[in-house]
Amino acid sequence: MAKNIIIKPIVTEKTDNLVDTKNTYTFLVAKDANKIEIGKAITSMYNVEVTSVNTAIMPGRFTQRSTRSGIQKGRKPSYKKAMITLADGEEINFYGEI
Repeated sequence: MAKNIIIKPIVTEKTDNLVDTKNTYTFLVAKDANKIEIGKAITSMYNVEVTSVNTAIMPGRFTQRSTRSGIQKGRKPSYKKAMITLADGEEINFYGEI
């Protein structure tokens, strides 16, 4: 069940700063998942204590690029992301033993 809710972590410079300053991790989640389900899924997958869950639905974007055959137009889909704040002293190690 948790694998159907949590799709993947979002790892960027901005999310790394959130981890360092506020102990907040960002995940790409299923669009139909609510905050309670997301919190339970994170707790079961990573064995951490979740203090708060904030969600945002990011809108889709139109894109275009120039090619030899002309301008290619397309659309990127919308997605839902969740910002998970953990309790003090808790952390999630995405990279394992590298």
